[in-house]
Amino acid sequence: QVQLMESGGGLVKAGGSLRLSCAASGSIARINAMGWYRQAPGKQRELVATITSGTSTNYADSVKGRFTISIDNAKNTVYLQMNSLKPEDTAAYYCNANLITSGGGYYPNYWGQGTQVTVSS
Repeated sequence: QVQLMESGGGLVKAGGSLRLSCAASGSIARINAMGWYRQAPGKQRELVATITSGTSTNYADSVKGRFTISIDNAKNTVYLQMNSLKPEDTAAYYCNANLITSGGGYYPNYWGQGTQVTVSS
């Protein structure tokens, strides 16, 4: 069984920073990519940023220049450094992994439980 454990969410004022972490654990043979998505109340879940195990990154236009995604392959952990936060960044942030389990199962979208980020104006 695989678990994605997010941490680092919270309440911050506009212009502030937060760092999210997501550690994958369990019977993992290989992680191909990890990423962060977010969902605000009444809205669809949207991509924030993704990174492959080879450190190729992709960002939503709304966060480019403010957020940085990184990965520690040895720890199966992905990070999201969020700077210059805006009230519109308020959402539940979900960790996502594209992985292969030790038993050979392929999971293109394995999800964490989410962590809340609230940015006050």
